[in-house]
Parts: sequence; C-alpha cells; structure tokens
Amino acid sequence: MQQQSKDPLHGKTLQVILEELLAQFGWEELDKRIRINCFHDNPSIQSSLKFLRKTPWARKKVEDLYIAYCVK
Repeated sequence: MQQQSKDPLHGKTLQVILEELLAQFGWEELDKRIRINCFHDNPSIQSSLKFLRKTPWARKKVEDLYIAYCVK
C-alpha cells in the first residue's frame, strides 16, 4: 500500500500554482496580497516564474497563499 504525501504542494509545479492563483485572483489582486514587482510592473507568467525561482522568500509567500486559498 502506497502512502500519500501530506504536503499540499506535492506534485504541483510553481507554474501550476501561479496559474491557479491567477485564475482565482488576477494580477491586480495578487499584487495587493503579495507586494512584489513581478506582479505589479508588466506582469507575466514567465517573468514571475523567473523571479520566484530565484527568490525563496517570495516563492514561500506564493506557496502560502496557494495553500490558504486553493488547496481543498
């Protein structure tokens, strides 16, 4: 019998997490909830992914928001 991971982010890529947050909130609301320039100044999936992959504190904020609002 296989054990399932208790990690709510298990199997989710950063891109999927960001796309689901965008579907729920949009760029403007994401910028209000997490104040980082990649959500404010000419936002795009690719530029946000590039920044979030290099910046652990920002990625943590995105993951925490995802857990709070998108994980059921």
